[in-house]
Amino acid sequence: MTHVAQELASQPDCWQVAAGMADGLSHRLPAAGERIAVVGCGTSYFMAQAYAALREGSGQGETDAFAASEFPAGRPYDRVVALSRSGTTTEVLGLLGRIGDTTRRTVLIGDPDTPMAAMADDTIVLEFADEKSVVQTRFATSALTLLRAHLGLHSDAVVDDAQVALAEPLPAGLVECSQFTFLGQGWSVGLANEAALKMREAALAWTEAYPAMEYRHGPISISTRSTATWMLGEAPSGLMDEVHATGARWVAGGLDPLAELVRVQRLALAIANTRGLDPDRPRHLTRSVILSTTV
Repeated sequence: MTHVAQELASQPDCWQVAAGMADGLSHRLPAAGERIAVVGCGTSYFMAQAYAALREGSGQGETDAFAASEFPAGRPYDRVVALSRSGTTTEVLGLLGRIGDTTRRTVLIGDPDTPMAAMADDTIVLEFADEKSVVQTRFATSALTLLRAHLGLHSDAVVDDAQVALAEPLPAGLVECSQFTFLGQGWSVGLANEAALKMREAALAWTEAYPAMEYRHGPISISTRSTATWMLGEAPSGLMDEVHATGARWVAGGLDPLAELVRVQRLALAIANTRGLDPDRPRHLTRSVILSTTV
């Protein structure tokens, strides 16, 4: 079994641990009313998108999400929250070094012995969810689970859904599809972006991701009998019928959107297997992006 397959399967247990940490870490996490920015790169950026939508949507404060390289210089925040499994990503380190002393720095990392820990006012280490694989699964979803639990938006039902996502067979015919589109609404837009990324990284699949209501504004034109459209969360009224009319496969997100992401992770590995790919050695990728010049 590959590292990524083992780590993928461990997510329900990791989520339980992460959720159980939330109350004890509330003094290190954003308080209600703080104006915050959440940053990351790649998978961590997409988790930042999901958390930002959850926090602001629940009325706990203005929350923006940025790729670390696109953080708007000079914009004031009470706190910047950075997500980084490795704690060594160049763009995040550069940003933390540029933030003024009036902005609190909180980092969620997988390894405590990394430069990022020394640059933070508050460090949260999810060492139990750290990974050997290049392709992220459990660290990212555990970090989001911790943040979600801190907002009071996690329940045992999410873990139950993750167990279902691991146990049930994947929808028939998906492995043979030539293209995949992932859709979300609100916080699940970030998860849709992450779903598409997982398929590209592990399976070299042609994938796209959009807010669900935007799918009608052009992207639906790609849909045909050999493609699949996968909804993470509740779908807008009428969209399923419109996708069926194109001949494409429709995959309804019946589970919690985070658990639905686990199903996509499994699909990525299944496609990689059929294509003879090693998901532990994704093409052109390394576990952490460390650049020779500061960003």
